[in-house]
Amino acid sequence: MDIVNVEQAEAWNGHEGDVWTEQADRYDRASRLVWRRFLTSVPVGPTDGILDIGCGTGRSTRDLAVIASEGSVVGADLSAVMLELARARTAGDGLGNVSYVQADVQVHDFGEAVFDLAISSFGAMFFADPVAAFTNISRALRPDGSLALLAWRELESNEWLMELRSALAMGRDLPTPPPDAPTPFSLADPDRVRSRLSDSGFEDIELGPIDEPMDLGRDAEDAMAFVRTMGIVEGLSNGLTEADRAHAMEQVQKMLAAHETADGVLVGAAAWAITAKRSATG
Repeated sequence: MDIVNVEQAEAWNGHEGDVWTEQADRYDRASRLVWRRFLTSVPVGPTDGILDIGCGTGRSTRDLAVIASEGSVVGADLSAVMLELARARTAGDGLGNVSYVQADVQVHDFGEAVFDLAISSFGAMFFADPVAAFTNISRALRPDGSLALLAWRELESNEWLMELRSALAMGRDLPTPPPDAPTPFSLADPDRVRSRLSDSGFEDIELGPIDEPMDLGRDAEDAMAFVRTMGIVEGLSNGLTEADRAHAMEQVQKMLAAHETADGVLVGAAAWAITAKRSATG
């Protein structure tokens, strides 16, 4: 496998990938309402050939394969351990129209004019060189092919993240992710998205808001067991004294309890459904 996005490859083939794999069911539950809204907005045809970018443990890939029952889906991800679970769950579901490839989407040769649709559920935000990646994706699409991306909007609009940050701040002035870095918010700015996709061979670029809550657990106790494993919680806990860390976790617990409902611990989230067409000259 050729890799140029080295930092992300190390993360997803290391601790980050291990945690996501161990918590796969919880992550699938957490984003299920956002994903469902996004999926209903994307025209997936029964015979489509689909590339699923950053497929992780394969929830998105399997859902797409059910819809494109007479087509095929290729799930691509940097993480070997996440793909191992994706393959096992796909086999368990008896889906014969799915394959997986461990690949750096920025440079992997998917072939030319192979797919009808390229799609990503929170996976396309981590490209070190977005234009290179999206250009490569454009090359793999047929001339009338489409792109659909689910990505986070700006940090300030995501209540679930802002409340976690507030609970963990402990008087500190916390940094915000740089807008051009490969972070969850690299596709948050509409002008930047349009520029990157246009430079990569796409046109008819549209961004539609999705406002659905994150479902962090059945109740506050269940949600706390999940939230403790999140990268943001681990990262923002670093540097705290043992006493401050304990107090911060108490604040997180109170926040989760405040959002407990009969349907789970629901905290506001804000995402984009980004769609585009391969340019006729792309």
